[in-house]
Amino acid sequence: MNTLAGPVVIATAFAYLLLLAGIAYVGDRRAAQGRSIIGNTWVYTLSLAVYCTAWTYFGSAGRAATSGVWFLPIYLGPTLAMVLAWMVVRKMIRIAKTYRITSIADFIASRYGKSPLLAGLVTLITVVGIVPYIALQLKAVSGGYVLLTTPPGATAVPAADWWRDSTLYVALALAGFTIVFGARRLDSAERHEGMVAAIAFESVVKLVAFLAVGLYVAYGLFDGLADLYARVTAAPGLSPLLRLEQGGRFAYEQWFALIGLSMLSVIFLPRQFQVMVVENVDERHLRRAAWAFPLYLLLINLFVLPIAFGGLVIFGAGRMDPDGFVVSLPLAHGQQGLALAAFIGGLSAATGMVIVEAIAVSTMVCNDLLMPWLLRTRRFGARAAGDLTRTLLAIRRGAIVGVMLLGYLYFRLAGEAYALVSIGLISFAAVAQFAPAMLGGIYWKGGTKLGALVGLSAGFALWVYTLLLPSFVKSGWLDATWLSEGPGSIALLKPEQLLGLTGLDSLTHSLFWSLLANAGAYVVVSLARTPSGQEASQALLFVDIFERSAARRPVFWRGRARVPDLLQLAGRFVGAERARQLIDEHLRATGGDQTAADARMVQLVETQLAGAIGSASARVMVAAVVEEEPLALDDVMRMLEETSQLRALDRMKDDFMASVTHELRTPLAAIRAVTELMRDDAEMPGAQREAFLDIVVTETERLGRLVNQVLDMAKIESGHGEWHNSDVDLRTLLAHAVQTTAAMFKERGATVQLHLPDALPTLRADRDRLLQVLMNLLSNAAKFVPREGGRVDMRLRSDDAGVTVEVHDNGPGVPRDQQTLIFEKFHQGGDTANRPQGTGLGLPISRRIVEHFGGRMMLRSEPGQGACFGFFLPWVKDARGEAP
Repeated sequence: MNTLAGPVVIATAFAYLLLLAGIAYVGDRRAAQGRSIIGNTWVYTLSLAVYCTAWTYFGSAGRAATSGVWFLPIYLGPTLAMVLAWMVVRKMIRIAKTYRITSIADFIASRYGKSPLLAGLVTLITVVGIVPYIALQLKAVSGGYVLLTTPPGATAVPAADWWRDSTLYVALALAGFTIVFGARRLDSAERHEGMVAAIAFESVVKLVAFLAVGLYVAYGLFDGLADLYARVTAAPGLSPLLRLEQGGRFAYEQWFALIGLSMLSVIFLPRQFQVMVVENVDERHLRRAAWAFPLYLLLINLFVLPIAFGGLVIFGAGRMDPDGFVVSLPLAHGQQGLALAAFIGGLSAATGMVIVEAIAVSTMVCNDLLMPWLLRTRRFGARAAGDLTRTLLAIRRGAIVGVMLLGYLYFRLAGEAYALVSIGLISFAAVAQFAPAMLGGIYWKGGTKLGALVGLSAGFALWVYTLLLPSFVKSGWLDATWLSEGPGSIALLKPEQLLGLTGLDSLTHSLFWSLLANAGAYVVVSLARTPSGQEASQALLFVDIFERSAARRPVFWRGRARVPDLLQLAGRFVGAERARQLIDEHLRATGGDQTAADARMVQLVETQLAGAIGSASARVMVAAVVEEEPLALDDVMRMLEETSQLRALDRMKDDFMASVTHELRTPLAAIRAVTELMRDDAEMPGAQREAFLDIVVTETERLGRLVNQVLDMAKIESGHGEWHNSDVDLRTLLAHAVQTTAAMFKERGATVQLHLPDALPTLRADRDRLLQVLMNLLSNAAKFVPREGGRVDMRLRSDDAGVTVEVHDNGPGVPRDQQTLIFEKFHQGGDTANRPQGTGLGLPISRRIVEHFGGRMMLRSEPGQGACFGFFLPWVKDARGEAP
């Protein structure tokens, strides 16, 4: 067998990696210029082929050489997943884009109330399951290099000292390239366009290289596929490989278990989630990928059997490692160039997986393991100052190096052990544990954080017990009696025959128990406990993601927040300039002021932070700088009901415009009519002319009030309202309001009863604004009390927290379906036919005034029992922090 010089192989490999780095650089540069390379369906599809790792490139032929077509289920599963379940992926993409989710740990944690504990658990499962898989890639690259450079008959001697092991430097080099691809800068969207472009290019390289070797074997070493298969059929030891049952019973359960496992893995492997969900720039790309990615899988597997059978025919069974047939077959026949190209193809398969996986895992380690701990410290906490973007980058770069070194350590310890050879399927089974929490989370609103925690813990524990530890036993690391007899010689606890279940291979057995316990615990625990308000709100946002546009999406947050605090917090993670731009854009869009932040601004900042530090850490940081009121489940449902009625508000906007137009036209029409009469009748009696002039004055005043209300509302909403605070005696103010509106109630034949306490401290507020609120409440009551027997009770009471004012009438009340909308500025009480005159701005203005002073408006009403409108205002603390 011919060989290649080691420096030639190393130089070619590094030249190829530098080419990838150049592609990544161009991709990032074009993205910065607004000319995205990855905004292309084919680039997106090719990036999904990161699924095909060195295990595919080298291992498929190796598995086919020993098991025939049993390599196929690992690729049939992804094919079925993309064809049948692309709508699931589309939903995941929409959720991730909307809430800036950057990893699978972040996705699960965000769905279940933004739980740091859940995010940490998912990250730990990922690290345990994936680090050995990285070791497998290092082994493949190392094995390919040894095959190319070791003379025939010679045995490669592993380096006795770790610092002389070339695989260590391969790992470090890959860590360096990974940092270049994915950790050069911090992006709150967590997209790596250059990396995606490089991965797409790698996918082309490994496909072309594998097809080239396959064509050479089929038509260069044999006279076509018919000749090759004829030789296999004629060989007694090889012909069973052509049959599904392999000379025995066809293991249906194992076949379908492998298909199901690979269906889950193509969605839930961290690298697949990264390229399929996080890096997606247009969810429409998924439609073509749904058939183009399965086509790619078909092409890369076309020559697996010819290469496997060709190696067995030429080398003989057991004489050559079948995992190396892709390289050894052309190398043995003097095709050094093709063998080197095949090695580069395998290097592409390995490096693509390692780079994307390391970026995904480092993001999770940073956001979900290290950041929650750092943010509890004084130096990095929410109230600390300083830009943290460099710190975040340093942590992620360190995590990338750490993950690569862990992979090398596993490779170094395991060597050629059983655990390393089978680690692909073992890793698949680990990430399959995410399926119940993920799928349940996006389709079932009843799933809870505790259910997900218990389910994941149970599934992970059984995966370790029934699959990972047995692989250690077979590697010689643990006592074999533990596997054959069970712990303490208890047969029911045998890891591969748990509770007496026999007849299944170890992988299917482990999948059965781990997923059964995972899904069962998730459902049972979730049903046994009512979700918290935070969990319920996130469930609604995830499950109903397609049912609401961004403008109609509910914001489940209540409390008080200051714009400067949110601006400073955002600046620490996304940069001061970017933070100011985001806040200014929001203020322009909403007409908010520079001091008090609304719920959507709080959500905006939290979402931006989530892209940098994960949703769980973002939740903690935002909560530390705002005064948040905890939400109960009833609060969440009420907010949802309010949001669900926003479409009705759109229709009410039209009603409002019609109402305002009508209100403007009515006085103008009256003024025009009487003035025309007076103009046309020069001899009109003086008394009648005087009456007409009174009409003009009245209608002009009415017109002025309407314009003033509209302008007042606009000024308050834009933050330009005028406020003149003083010490207000509410007892006197309520009496004045009742006296001012007395004539209005007398005209309606109604009475007003005022209920005041004997004494009350003064309240620091704007007297005229509070009087405006009181007048609005009394005016509304006067409109709706019955013509005869109308009664209004106005009450004032206080406690240690503040004062409450209530205006209770005996009118028809407010229907339940209108109670959540009554304070909206486009809503008027009453039905369309019997709606009293007005613009529907009185209550919205009142609400804005009350909220300005830290209070809240209230409404209690039962049909037929009148309505009780009111407001609560808190005491303003003095300089000593004490209320009056």
